[in-house]
Amino acid sequence: MPTLGVQELLIILLIVLVIFGASKLPQLGKGLGEGIKNFKKGVKDDSSDGPDASGGAS
Repeated sequence: MPTLGVQELLIILLIVLVIFGASKLPQLGKGLGEGIKNFKKGVKDDSSDGPDASGGAS
């Protein structure tokens, strides 16, 4: 899979800017950051429960 270069990233940023507008970008970034933080927290909580976290008996 090819990596994204600078030109591709700039084109994507320009498209996002046109679609959402400059005033919505901070809100969009904040929401994305909170979503990633909650996902990481959920994964960390699930893995710390131990091997029998599924609740089923074998």
